[in-house]
Amino acid sequence: MSAHQASVTVRVPAKVNVQLAVGAVRPDGFHDLANVFLAVSLYDEVTATPADTLTITCTGPDADQVPLDRTNLAARAAEILAARAGIEPAVHLHIAKNIPVAGGMAGGSADGAAALLACDTLWGLDTPRAELLDICAELGSDVPFSLVGGAALGTGRGELLTPVGAGTFHWVFAVADGGLSTPAVFREFDRLTADTAVPAPEASPALLAALASGDADALGATLANDLQAAALSLRPQLARTLAAGVDGGALAALVSGSGPTTAFLAADEEAAAKVAAALEASGTCRATRVASSPAPGATVLPS
Repeated sequence: MSAHQASVTVRVPAKVNVQLAVGAVRPDGFHDLANVFLAVSLYDEVTATPADTLTITCTGPDADQVPLDRTNLAARAAEILAARAGIEPAVHLHIAKNIPVAGGMAGGSADGAAALLACDTLWGLDTPRAELLDICAELGSDVPFSLVGGAALGTGRGELLTPVGAGTFHWVFAVADGGLSTPAVFREFDRLTADTAVPAPEASPALLAALASGDADALGATLANDLQAAALSLRPQLARTLAAGVDGGALAALVSGSGPTTAFLAADEEAAAKVAAALEASGTCRATRVASSPAPGATVLPS
């Protein structure tokens, strides 16, 4: 692929954290994490087209909540890549949104990774994978995983990735009204744990074994999110959503990342459809999405 292409479209997955272990706040304000990421089959698509100047457009559910200025990680990805290559970021980035916005599923991070790969392909840069991952880490803690996909353990602040094995699992996601700010959820975690000794985060061997074996019951028994109490403190009504999904047949339920999207593990595809129907009937969420995992990371689509 060369620089004279008309456009490049990259598809990129959402993620669910099947384990999110959070350490105490560090002097730099971040937290050490043991973050077991799983990419799921809900996708955004980012199309890069040559333009006179850097512009962003967005369509899809909740597109009106997506920033179209330089605060969007897609714009920042284009700017950083262009600066490293010594060129102008003269590109129009169109985001076709399907991942819930501000929902704890790394939608913004996914768009950053997709824009990076789309621009690299459009401009014919052939940037080495390791350098693309460095740029991803500069953009944000979840962005490297959006590029890689599959299943991985993220350490440090989540950006240092080790691939892990994963069988096939079926999920239902309940989309809440409004978003939750990730920094606000971490601040609430700090407040709730202020008087306790927060242990160093470690991945659960039982969870990693369940993930690799594809055993949904075993994975359900080990799902864990240290941010869940903080998300529920800020948004107490999410407890009703979690309960409705479990009552509807989910093997397990948890808040996805910093929320407010909630994730439900189902025994199989048929069970997932029943859980989704029960959640929609419960009136405790705005919408549901059914997905499977693992899913591939950012991928250039055939033109």
